[in-house]
Amino acid sequence: MPSKTTIASRERILRLIRRFGVVRPKDLAGKGISRTALQRLVNGGAIERRGRGLYVVSGVDLGEKQTVIEASRRIPEGIVCLLSALQFHDFTTQTAHEIWMALPAKAWRPRNPGLPLRFVFLSGPALETGIQQHRIHGVPVRVYSPAKTVADCFKFRNKVGLDVALEALREGWRARRFQIDELTAAAKACRVWGVMRPYMEALLA
Repeated sequence: MPSKTTIASRERILRLIRRFGVVRPKDLAGKGISRTALQRLVNGGAIERRGRGLYVVSGVDLGEKQTVIEASRRIPEGIVCLLSALQFHDFTTQTAHEIWMALPAKAWRPRNPGLPLRFVFLSGPALETGIQQHRIHGVPVRVYSPAKTVADCFKFRNKVGLDVALEALREGWRARRFQIDELTAAAKACRVWGVMRPYMEALLA
């Protein structure tokens, strides 16, 4: 039979994991919780390993945004962008088989992250404009706004395709996910105002 001390320790770890939502061992190391203690809870069925080095309380359903949550926990400085942001905001027919994340231009590129990630590197207004802060199952998730995401699709049209950028513009406008002034500001921040302007004028005609 487990001792009272063991039970109390177990409950403390579970409370912390519930609060964080998704944890890495290093998130708990500063609180005196070892990898061995986590593994005992995995073996006992109290918590589950989701992805590489990520743990949740057993039975928690992270839903369709699980990979975005995992990526944001693993790379907290990253910003969900492009196809992944379109899916997050739910105005695209495209399916992203990788999690697209933006990083500062001089950022270290994560090695062997254990997830299908694809990075773009930005700086200045193109990096800093339109960042939204979300919290999903306790995990902070940074994602570009709908307007910024459309502008990014035009900026990286050689990577995602002009057809994707045009669909994002059309569907985002139809779904009222942004105002024209937001889109103009995002286009200028991404230095694609000249490219986007004719399409935006056609949309408003």
